[in-house]
Amino acid sequence: MGELDTKLVALLPAMVFVLIALLEIMRPRRELRFGRFRRWTTSLILFLSNRVTVWLLAWIIAVPVAAHWAEKIGIGLFNQMALPLWAEWLAAFLLLDFAMWLQHVLTHKIPLLWRLHKVHHADPDIDVTTSIRFHPGEIAFSVLWKSVWVLLLGVSAPVIVAFEAWLAANAAFNHGNVELPRWLDRRIRHILVTPDMHLVHHSVIMREQQSNYGFALTVWDRLFRTYRAESDSGRTQQCIGLSETQDERPTHAGFSLKLPLT
Repeated sequence: MGELDTKLVALLPAMVFVLIALLEIMRPRRELRFGRFRRWTTSLILFLSNRVTVWLLAWIIAVPVAAHWAEKIGIGLFNQMALPLWAEWLAAFLLLDFAMWLQHVLTHKIPLLWRLHKVHHADPDIDVTTSIRFHPGEIAFSVLWKSVWVLLLGVSAPVIVAFEAWLAANAAFNHGNVELPRWLDRRIRHILVTPDMHLVHHSVIMREQQSNYGFALTVWDRLFRTYRAESDSGRTQQCIGLSETQDERPTHAGFSLKLPLT
């Protein structure tokens, strides 16, 4: 993958983000309780703080650096195997997607990680900007987590770039407040997480919140029996967010950044 190809791949999430944002205006699935301006501003502030976090971590350890290092010294699963290129890419995408599913499970099961991850769940509405609403502490953990998996698997840097773009594009799609035809949703979710499927995960009800952990593929939730088709309340009546913050506080950046400390 050349430099130009890498730049084009990196643009994919941004293009999907803009497309979903436009579709939310034309075909919204749910009416927003708190509107867009303040929520979008808060999500943007969190996103920018996350970019700074990733930049700072890059001086210590970063996923592409780990990939180059693993390839150079020949460590990692794929560096020990002579797989065809297509097979390596397919296996890498599947295993990295599983790694992200497992990371998501851990952020719900481990109290310290949940303190960070609940910033994402505190959003009282859900739309495309929720896909970039993460605490910088969680992003730091995610970078380190992925770096370990990259070293263990020996994934090449181009695969990482492509996977990250694919993952971010899927996150923008499945957080979108877009009304999809039910038949289309049912077909897509055989493979990919859909907005209706991920909506269940943002429920205030704990048993529903602890389901549908997938970021992109649905196979892991089906395999480990954490798949839930729909909220008991139905997709139009489902209450989302955190039960303790059903107000406008999470729409403020300061509150969201301090939430893990409360």
